[in-house]
Amino acid sequence: MKTIVNNLALAGAVALSLTSYQAMAQQTTPATPVPVAAAPEPTPEHTLVPKVSVYSEYEYRGISQTAEKPALQFNLDYSHSSGFYLGTFVTNLNWLKEAAKAGGFSTGANIEWDIFGGYKFEVVKDVTVDVGYLRYEYPSSGAFNPSPNTDELYIGLTYGAFNTKYSQSVSNLFGFANSKNSYFFEANWAQEILPQLTANAQFARQSVKNNGDYSYNVFKLGATYDLGTGWAVGAYFKDTNAKQALYTVNGKDISNARMVAFVSKAF
Repeated sequence: MKTIVNNLALAGAVALSLTSYQAMAQQTTPATPVPVAAAPEPTPEHTLVPKVSVYSEYEYRGISQTAEKPALQFNLDYSHSSGFYLGTFVTNLNWLKEAAKAGGFSTGANIEWDIFGGYKFEVVKDVTVDVGYLRYEYPSSGAFNPSPNTDELYIGLTYGAFNTKYSQSVSNLFGFANSKNSYFFEANWAQEILPQLTANAQFARQSVKNNGDYSYNVFKLGATYDLGTGWAVGAYFKDTNAKQALYTVNGKDISNARMVAFVSKAF
């Protein structure tokens, strides 16, 4: 009997030792690592983006710049992580040739070259302010008086899908006499409605200082599809309430309603 008791005691001690060892092993064995999500890549300090676009026509602020003919355009945009940016834009056009023809003279001006720069910053969470300067240059346009070359200052505000922007000329506006301090106010909306498909809309007002009959409203509605690898296609409908007689040049109304389509490639 004493032997049985001793054997049971020994078995219990061994079992207790094994249980303690297993507990210690569980406590000291490293746990399976939990996957950690990759940290987002930091914003590059410097970004330079060239882009080439082909439009069915070049229209600006609702007014055709190419008399409904196609336009080849080039953008080069530089931005710094601080919010500072610079850029340039070049396109063909023919409204200056049409205006010269209507005025009884000729011109070799068929290019628009824009230079701009500014600064974007967040004032409160999700609200961004954009202030800057834009120069419209029309090479070979010296025959025009006043000159069509224009300087503008602008300020914009973006919140989510909504953006507003106010631009004011600090020179005559696109060749209108005594038109310094003309303004363009725009309200824009852009929202992704399906993967890679963004709908966009605009309502705007172009006011031409001391030339009130040339002032008008702009309406736009369209969509852009992101094809990936920098490619995008899109189209939009545009219309204005500009006075047809004032914006008819050589028999063509350059302010009327039209559909505009484009394809672009950013590198």
